[in-house]
Amino acid sequence: MIGLGGLVRRNRGIVEACALAAAALVFVWLVGITNPPPPRGVNTDRLGPDNGEQVGEYIARAEASLHESGAEMNPKWALVSFDSGVGVRDSLDPVGEARVAQVLLRVSIDRVQTPVVSVGVPGTPESIVESPDIAATRLHGTTGQWDRQSRIDAASATSLASGCDCVVGFVVRAPGDVLQAIAAHPLVRAVEALPADAIGGRFAVRAFLPDYVDVVGPLPDDGDVPAG
Repeated sequence: MIGLGGLVRRNRGIVEACALAAAALVFVWLVGITNPPPPRGVNTDRLGPDNGEQVGEYIARAEASLHESGAEMNPKWALVSFDSGVGVRDSLDPVGEARVAQVLLRVSIDRVQTPVVSVGVPGTPESIVESPDIAATRLHGTTGQWDRQSRIDAASATSLASGCDCVVGFVVRAPGDVLQAIAAHPLVRAVEALPADAIGGRFAVRAFLPDYVDVVGPLPDDGDVPAG
């Protein structure tokens, strides 16, 4: 049978334990308030067509985004898509004053799904001219096994290294009036602009390929692959 003194000591121990637990919770809460976790990057913006989107609808949507940007002086990120594959030197003419951040390259082979290779560049003409060689080097690293995809990559790498007309688009940053001038160039199929508050590196990009005629989606992949 526990005496009065024992009960007092046991209750005191319970109270002290509860007080310590409460103090620990308060400490954790204060640490959380003063050191909040870094926010996750938001990646809701994107450039390029949606899968299954009608080509005409995307072109209209891109045009609308360009008009929304207007002739403001604030630079905006935009996707420039060419009407067909363009040689790397010829691709410099339409973009004019725009700062090129990515070069999108793809070798066109009849009825073969070839990869789109995105090469980040610092915007100088020299870096853009060198982008096909960088893309070819990347594809050479995937050609270890001679399955169909490896043969496609090898053929693409060979074409890129030999100077094919393989530039299908750019990601650029420029004011609205410059983007509108780019859209009027005869080599350009569409220019889609993001809002001015879009942050570089926090938006997705999907190339608007010249091969998309009616609907955006997987292209035929039953053709013969040339030797790389």
